[in-house]
Amino acid sequence: MLQKNFKNNMNTKIEYVWLDGYAPEPNLRSKVRVSVNPITDLSDVPEWGFDGSSTNQAEGYSSDCYLKPARLYSNLLSGTIYVLCEVMDNKGNAHQSNDRAKLKQDQDFWVGFEQEYFIRNGHNKNILGFHTGGIIDPQGIYYCGVGGQMFGRQFTEEHLDMCLAYGIGIEGTNAEVAIGQWEYQIFGKGVIKAADDLWMSRYFLYKLAEKHNLQIELHPKPLTSGDWNGSGLHTNFSNKRMRETGGEKYFKSIFKVFESRMKEHIDNYGSDNHLRLTGKHETQSIDKFSWGVSDRGASIRVPKVVGETWKGYLEDRRPASNANPYKVLQIISESLDLAKDLDDTLHVMYDDVDTTKLSEKFGTLSTNDLLDEYTNDENYELTLDMMESKANVPSEELKFNLNGK
Repeated sequence: MLQKNFKNNMNTKIEYVWLDGYAPEPNLRSKVRVSVNPITDLSDVPEWGFDGSSTNQAEGYSSDCYLKPARLYSNLLSGTIYVLCEVMDNKGNAHQSNDRAKLKQDQDFWVGFEQEYFIRNGHNKNILGFHTGGIIDPQGIYYCGVGGQMFGRQFTEEHLDMCLAYGIGIEGTNAEVAIGQWEYQIFGKGVIKAADDLWMSRYFLYKLAEKHNLQIELHPKPLTSGDWNGSGLHTNFSNKRMRETGGEKYFKSIFKVFESRMKEHIDNYGSDNHLRLTGKHETQSIDKFSWGVSDRGASIRVPKVVGETWKGYLEDRRPASNANPYKVLQIISESLDLAKDLDDTLHVMYDDVDTTKLSEKFGTLSTNDLLDEYTNDENYELTLDMMESKANVPSEELKFNLNGK
């Protein structure tokens, strides 16, 4: 009996987590596998198949899809290991719904997500605070508030502890502007790491909500009547050039590209976002683009210190709370690449070029060197004589014009 119990204690529960093929936003799915082998690294986790016809990722006549382990989340105090997976098709290629595989890794790209969400008092039930049947205080006292008007704090603190225990880059949490609305912040160095952590943090939200008979609401505007804020996924971002080189011209190139690609960004920033981006409640209208220093009503907020130094990060306030972070970061990365090209082009077109540095680099003569060499040439006086006879201009005046003296 003792030997049997010891063997059972060696078992590891691996919870495979993936995104399905539903649109406009995917759903999180999971299933558990018990392993008799120790799991110490991502390479220890085997691939696993699933029925893609039940997740909108395959047809029934060829339904096999596969889970490719992508990131490991473990906790020494828990017997469960969570593995975020990419979905592969039956030929071993990234499934068309696999947005993670489309992202280009960039460790110099830093991301901070601000995930806002509402909590419902059960599946399809009222937002917390509306479920009591009593008088509801108007918006204004809930943001970072404390007291009897607050609902959901114990749940959010349990979520914070779970994220910390599993190594997710969570940096804080707070009550948000509307009743029953909360926020937490995820930071990651590396475009994929930040998005992975956000998806796993959402998974933990759903798991805990299920445990407490609650429901997480990521819709950007669940309260459409009354004076209530919606929910966003404010995305703070910077690349190495923004942080270390910066410059007002470069940042304004970013703004110009983001404005020119306004529709492409909105198309990747979550569904039903038009209900939230109205120009009210700290948002810019969905059909407008603006940027401003410390302006939370702008599309892009420039932090005060960045507006003073033109080095650092920017906050895109347009992504909705239900947005797919892989898509959000993909479109932002593309626009930053275009902004770099624009800034480089403008630099070549309009900035003064130091010819002395070109002379040093390529071994060529500068403009002054060429003029000196020419004026010392024996043909110089002959050229002046010819020009004097044709233009009827004294040679001394020609010398003045040629030499710039």
